[in-house]
Amino acid sequence: MDRNGKIIAGLIVVLSISGLVMSISGFIGEAEGTVAIIPVHGAIAYDSAGFSDAVSPDDIKNLIEEANSDPSVKAIVLDINSPGGTPVASEELMDAIKKSEKPVVSWISDSGTSGAYLAASASDRIVASPSAWVGSIGVILDLTDLSEMYRQMGINKYAIKAGEYKDMGADYRMITDEERQMLQSMVNEEYDYFIRTVAANRNLSVSYVRGLAEGRIFTGRQALKNRLVDYTGGRDYAVDVAAKLAGLKNYDTVTLEPPGGFVKILSSMFSKLGSAGSANTTEHLKI
Repeated sequence: MDRNGKIIAGLIVVLSISGLVMSISGFIGEAEGTVAIIPVHGAIAYDSAGFSDAVSPDDIKNLIEEANSDPSVKAIVLDINSPGGTPVASEELMDAIKKSEKPVVSWISDSGTSGAYLAASASDRIVASPSAWVGSIGVILDLTDLSEMYRQMGINKYAIKAGEYKDMGADYRMITDEERQMLQSMVNEEYDYFIRTVAANRNLSVSYVRGLAEGRIFTGRQALKNRLVDYTGGRDYAVDVAAKLAGLKNYDTVTLEPPGGFVKILSSMFSKLGSAGSANTTEHLKI
């Protein structure tokens, strides 16, 4: 082989090796799966339920189901910034998290308290921003007595009812001692359920969680010390935790947004039309 032939042969070998290296490099860097990020921003409630902003648990449940049905998605991160919500809505979201076939990591940014923490407690792992507000394990029932204001304004507000307690909690009168005891027993029952559920979800004793409850709020750092969360860190760290739970070394991310704008307005309108015949009450049980 002459000199030119040797040079050409050498170039072919170099190019072949380079191509093989590039091929291997591309294979190593190729994503093995996707981590789906689902925002949970706002109070967790059906319709508005007395909140200025609310996220429907049905919307989040649908997105979790979408992530579970997508074979490319291997893990889910719930991006939580919520002050809580209504008991039923929070429980529905918690159940959806429990039923997920893929790992779920909850990341608490500014706030993950009350019903939002109840839902997050069902996750495989909880990551909280160090300065986040976490916990507030408690229950509150808002009532308003406007009878004096109505009297001063010359307004005689009343109701025609069948059933002694049908107007319990109405804003035109103060509740009786008997009614207060009835409502307090309901709040206490919900509070006990909250504590026991968090204890079961977090693998903690009921007495331990009860000692942390009482509606107290913790920072992310304090929550970590008190075993209410597993790690502190930002959203990227939470995504990395989810990827590791799914066994992913190389991964992509995708954000699944709940419906908003015009679609949400239409949904709310139809919801209100469907419940137009229901009673209007002023009290809302919140966790």
